[in-house]
Amino acid sequence: FDFAKKYGLEIIPVVDPQDPAVDLNDLQEACPGEGTLINSGEFDGLNNKEAMKKIITYMEEKGIGKGTVNYRLRDWLISRQRYWGAPIPMIYCEDCGWVPEKEENLPVMLPTDVEFTGKGQSPLTTSATFGDTVCPKCGKPARREMDTMDTFLDSSWYFLRYTDPKNENRPFDREKADYWMNVDQYIGGVEHAILHLLYARFFTKVFHDMGMISAEEPFENLLTQGMVLKDGAKMSKSVGNIVSPAEIIEKYGSDTARLFILFAAPPDRDLDWSDTGVEGSYKFLNRVWRLVLEILENSGSEEKASVAGEDDKSLYYEMNRTIKRVSDSFAKGRFSFNTAISSIMELVNEMYRCKQSDAPNYPLLREVAEKLVLVLSPFVPHICEEMWQKLGHQTSIYHESWPSYDESALVLDTVEIVVQINGKVKMKAMVESGLSREALEEKMMADEKVRELTAGKDVVKVVAVPGKLVNIVVR
Repeated sequence: FDFAKKYGLEIIPVVDPQDPAVDLNDLQEACPGEGTLINSGEFDGLNNKEAMKKIITYMEEKGIGKGTVNYRLRDWLISRQRYWGAPIPMIYCEDCGWVPEKEENLPVMLPTDVEFTGKGQSPLTTSATFGDTVCPKCGKPARREMDTMDTFLDSSWYFLRYTDPKNENRPFDREKADYWMNVDQYIGGVEHAILHLLYARFFTKVFHDMGMISAEEPFENLLTQGMVLKDGAKMSKSVGNIVSPAEIIEKYGSDTARLFILFAAPPDRDLDWSDTGVEGSYKFLNRVWRLVLEILENSGSEEKASVAGEDDKSLYYEMNRTIKRVSDSFAKGRFSFNTAISSIMELVNEMYRCKQSDAPNYPLLREVAEKLVLVLSPFVPHICEEMWQKLGHQTSIYHESWPSYDESALVLDTVEIVVQINGKVKMKAMVESGLSREALEEKMMADEKVRELTAGKDVVKVVAVPGKLVNIVVR
């Protein structure tokens, strides 16, 4: 467009953006975006994206062009002037040109008689034994390629070699690769997404097309972990804002460091380091320790737990809900550690509330304490191992099965709902569990306190969400 304007060339518009601000007879600039084709013969009136496909079909039918896919991969795995890359198994012969090395001579091994001169050429050129060879095709003297492939070449398929690491005859056995692949979970930095992961996916698809593996994708799930920030900036030695893990461990213990990191943010988000948060994690673990020991002192290991009163039902519900939520946080592709720890904290609060009641049910509290230690152990393994032993177990907690939850215990007789007036919370109420939308609306509109809140006002609309809230719109 700029070229045509500069040299006075005619510009024939072929896409009408249908924008009143654009004068097609006096264009001032090129118009990006979508529009309708004009001055395009049989394609007039089509949206430009739709027209692209039809024009490609037209050109293919006429034999004057064809559609293609433009991949944005860049060939930077090849031709590096480094020693530590993979040798390129190609040989140059004056008569035959470039010839691939024979398969029985693979892999080509790097020589050890090299000098690192720093003069900008491949160190392989300094070897007296590596370069000279014979042509695999005609047997005449020939010379090896002196460049190497980037280390990305190896990191693009190392996971396949892991499935059969001792195979001396081929990269890997298909049966073994098919048994293990694809990888269930990949964890890495976000910078991997545009380099290593791109090439790993490319190589996997090539191997699949060659019939070497059944998997078409290398990794089932991807987690890119966030960075650790201090005062809003990325932790860095050069900036001088790092926090030494050794100091945290020395003062609070490794369990505190683990709990804070896992609770402060989801693993795929940036974590803002907080000394106050570390202190809070330390206090919570001490609170759990005191709770377990007090329950242990007041309960006999032989007493059978029972669920009787409302407090017991509430505690039993909270225990099962916590086991379910923590279990769900470990489900495939999910890493909701912070919400899992939050659930455990809610359970601890409920245990303290029941412990402080007039008649604490210590046998039930002891059962809940054991489940608490089990679900907490993946996050803070050391203190949980000690508490498990104090609860009277002779074997390690890590030989125990993961606790299951009682599905029926997760159904409450009553639930707490929020009552809002024009979107603002005015009260909370306990109602029967399982009420329909209509029944919940009817019950709350008949509530004496709700009638007081809406007295003298016109009720425009009532929005009831079963088990959660009722919002009353008034004017």
